[in-house]
Amino acid sequence: MRNAYRALGAAVAFVLLAQASLVVAQETFDLVLAGGRVIDPEFGLDARRDVGIRDGRIAALSEAPLEGGEIVDVSGLVVSPGFIDLHEHGQDDVSNGFQARDGVTTSLDLEAGAYPVVKYYEARGGKAPINYGVAAGHIPARIKLKHGVDVVHPLTTPYLAKGFRAWLQRVVRKLFSPTAYAVETADEQEIEKLVGLIEESLDQGGIGIGLGLDYTPGTGAAELHAVFALAARRGVPCFVHMRGVARADDMSVIAEMLDVTEATGASLHIVHLNSSGQMRTAQYLTLIEAARLRGLDVTTEAYPYTAASTLIESSLFDSGWRERLGISYEQLQWSQTGERLTAETFERYRRKGGLVIIHMMKQETVDLAITHPLVMIASDGVPFLDGGEHPRGAGTYARILGRYVRERKLLTLMGALRKMTILPARRLEAFVPAMHDKGRLRVGADADITVFDPERVIDRATFENSPRASEGIPHVLVAGTFIVRDSELVPGALPGRPILAR
Repeated sequence: MRNAYRALGAAVAFVLLAQASLVVAQETFDLVLAGGRVIDPEFGLDARRDVGIRDGRIAALSEAPLEGGEIVDVSGLVVSPGFIDLHEHGQDDVSNGFQARDGVTTSLDLEAGAYPVVKYYEARGGKAPINYGVAAGHIPARIKLKHGVDVVHPLTTPYLAKGFRAWLQRVVRKLFSPTAYAVETADEQEIEKLVGLIEESLDQGGIGIGLGLDYTPGTGAAELHAVFALAARRGVPCFVHMRGVARADDMSVIAEMLDVTEATGASLHIVHLNSSGQMRTAQYLTLIEAARLRGLDVTTEAYPYTAASTLIESSLFDSGWRERLGISYEQLQWSQTGERLTAETFERYRRKGGLVIIHMMKQETVDLAITHPLVMIASDGVPFLDGGEHPRGAGTYARILGRYVRERKLLTLMGALRKMTILPARRLEAFVPAMHDKGRLRVGADADITVFDPERVIDRATFENSPRASEGIPHVLVAGTFIVRDSELVPGALPGRPILAR
């Protein structure tokens, strides 16, 4: 009897093995990334795997070799989730090309935002190599409120971006009272209209609410509370560029943010903590940690550079900016020429308008922000229009991998990728369904994938020559389609899809 059971068991095992072999033999994929070091921060996977891709999704992660219609050998390379940038103003083809070669597969402008959001998505639809999205913008809604002008998104193409600056100056400064959208307060009726405009863009899929309070000093406490209350009611975060400080040791602006977050029950994401915090960054992080322990939903981000950048004509440079920022004219670099400014050139360029680079942060401040476990990586990149823009739009992610991980060893590879992939995905996934399947490498997830050489990856963009692509990132895929192949952009590859809130 015992021999009979053994024979039966052997027969069953043979049948199961034959069926399994048949399944494996029949299992083929559109594309296989073979032999790479697969790193998935969601579950901590760091091992050699073949990645099978079918219909734009990850269909298999296998220790055994996989078969596919196309097999790409990625031995010796890291295969990671595509990088998710929550703060990227360069929403145009040229900027997207630099972002793609920096490993970015999803590029979102959640600080400036747009109004109305639907027109932004229409302008980008079917024309993007990487995934794209935008917040409901408080500043664009304020411009609509004060001037009746739609600001769909000024940076969707290089042409529009160049024309937008001159157009906005002409409209706002000549036809209307000077920068009314920025400096004028809003009364009770206007606040109600403003909230309605923002909610309109949320209804159209806007990814949270973007606020640039440093650029709208006219935003009062009642207006801010109303906008945060809307965010709480809709279950979306406010992505906030905080107000400028009155002096170097001024802690009031982050206190304002945490107070209104607690009062309304909204979620808060503070953008570019390093440039907003400067010497206060350690204290800001301590307050954020304490707020989270109290149950507040507060997150933040930083970029790995010691300089900021913005438009020289913005309210940031109204009277008292040198005292507030702790710098003078020589710390300002004119993007178009690379020159450092003087009092005379500052006034001349301010009348003209354009981007200026602000050298105002210490390296230790940036290092503190970048390495803190709560801080995500986001570029705050701007479009490449004149060739002298801030390099963060082209090199942020390769800079983290090359300089912070490999050279300086301030971050582990897993820790760095966590900040670029799963953390930003989790920040959004509660109200953005598409983010459930991004920022991770698991079966069923979107095949948004970045393949890089950990020994070679490095940024090449500089403050003097910013439109330079990163190196050491040979392959980038969006929805299983190569947008970068063998370190070159793939002509005509436009698999990018809109990312919208529920």
